[in-house]
Amino acid sequence: MKLRMRKPDEPAENILVEGDRSEEIRSWEQSIFAKQESAIYSVKRKQSLQARYIYGFIFFLTNLLAWFVRDYGHKFLHILHCVLRISLGCFIFFSSMFVTTLRAEKLQEARNSWHSRCWALKVAIYLLSVMVPFIIPSGFIQLYGQLAHVGAGIFLLLQLISLIHFLSWCDSKWMPDLQSKKCGFFGLFLSTIFYLGSFCGIVLMYIMYALDTSCAINIFFITWTAILVKVMMIVSLHSKVNRGLLSSGIMCSYIVFLCWSAIQSEPHTQKCNTKKMMAEDGDWTTILSFLIAICAIVMATFSTGIDSQSFQFRKDDIQSEDDDVPYSYEIFHFIFSMGAMYFAMLFISWEMDQPTRKWSIDVGWASTWVKILNEWFAASIYLWKLISPAVMRDKAINPEQHVQNVQVSV
Repeated sequence: MKLRMRKPDEPAENILVEGDRSEEIRSWEQSIFAKQESAIYSVKRKQSLQARYIYGFIFFLTNLLAWFVRDYGHKFLHILHCVLRISLGCFIFFSSMFVTTLRAEKLQEARNSWHSRCWALKVAIYLLSVMVPFIIPSGFIQLYGQLAHVGAGIFLLLQLISLIHFLSWCDSKWMPDLQSKKCGFFGLFLSTIFYLGSFCGIVLMYIMYALDTSCAINIFFITWTAILVKVMMIVSLHSKVNRGLLSSGIMCSYIVFLCWSAIQSEPHTQKCNTKKMMAEDGDWTTILSFLIAICAIVMATFSTGIDSQSFQFRKDDIQSEDDDVPYSYEIFHFIFSMGAMYFAMLFISWEMDQPTRKWSIDVGWASTWVKILNEWFAASIYLWKLISPAVMRDKAINPEQHVQNVQVSV
């Protein structure tokens, strides 16, 4: 508190009152400054969240362009592997965004402004990124096509990780909890719906794709999927696991869908697929496959570590928490770059030199086996996630029992 010289005949209380008022003014100014900073961070955070949708729209338009060029581009473009060239341009754009936003942590950083703003410049960079691959030699495009197989596999792994995190969130949100006294009625309702959908899907696949005993490969796919569904249901209800039926029901529906999608990807000349009644110019399953692939990209990118608590302002520690970026920019752009490779594989059916049918996506034996292996891998990872706590717990208990037995014997 700053004191001034007391005038003659002036009470000392006046000096103290003026000092208190100056402290109140400084406190009020600091409060106003903190509110202004909080408002600025709120605007920047909102811009950052809105930017996700713009990037998603750019990605969506890029893949629509690749689809159009693949089916109709031969009329005006006489360049090999147009889909791979467009995919490479999308990969270059999002990879450059990955590099330029790497380790962005605070909203006041220039990297945050670059991620959320400067759209005119970024559109120019995007157009340049898409056009440059059309002047690159075909040999380099072939190499990119081989690398895209690896990138697409990485994307499928990231998609599976996102799904596992989503299942954990569903369990914590809707399943019964004795400690918090949640009844979990909605979770039980969802579990019933997902398991009914899984069982009905398996029955329909038997009816549509496995009536003839000559369809041995389809019978194997469907039967093994039914076994996995049964195993996941039993393991999730085991007393040592006791994870409930919601997450396992969602995972069962997911692997049933992958099995159906794998059978749909079989070549249309196969006699076991005559019941699909595929039109020559494509059907609703093509559009569905494209939309599901887009949704997979969105689910993977939008679950990049966003913490709901980061949106709550804290007056006591504004600088340390309110100015944190709401999600990981580098992971966001990395997933989109891998998604560009994944979509390239869908459009060429995972084979470089095989012709693709107009208005078809992800059709061929390579596509079928990629989906089947993805199904088996997803089921294996989920089962390990269920049993790993019990296995680790047993390993921790066994050494203690061995020590006790040694002490008793001594």
